Amino acid sequence: MLKTFSIRTSRRVEFINVTSHIERALSESGIANGILTVFVPHTTAAITINENADPDVMNDITGFINSAIPFNANYSHGEGNSAAHIKSSLFSPSLTIIVDEKEMLLGTWQGIYFCEFDGPRTREFYVKVIAG
Repeated sequence: MLKTFSIRTSRRVEFINVTSHIERALSESGIANGILTVFVPHTTAAITINENADPDVMNDITGFINSAIPFNANYSHGEGNSAAHIKSSLFSPSLTIIVDEKEMLLGTWQGIYFCEFDGPRTREFYVKVIAG
């Protein structure tokens, strides 16, 4: 089963918790055991897993990556979004998660985040659930 989600970001760099979207796709698939893959088809966005209990974690990550990879650093790319391409490459366009007994095997504090590095924009991501 393949499910497409559209998401609207509101800031240049932003982490949006999409765990509930992915849980919904898993539930709709009816698959009890297998894997699921989340894929982001953009070169200036990504997907990651991190803590979902304390929003300060994502704020700290945002602050760090913006400091480590500044928006203006004499990049050659003419579009002006090289920092977004670099940030996207350091994260990942996809994740694979084990599904067991209709549940994603995430840790207690883990959530799945869509990573925007060149917003605000309307973006898509895909969830593919595979029985196994």
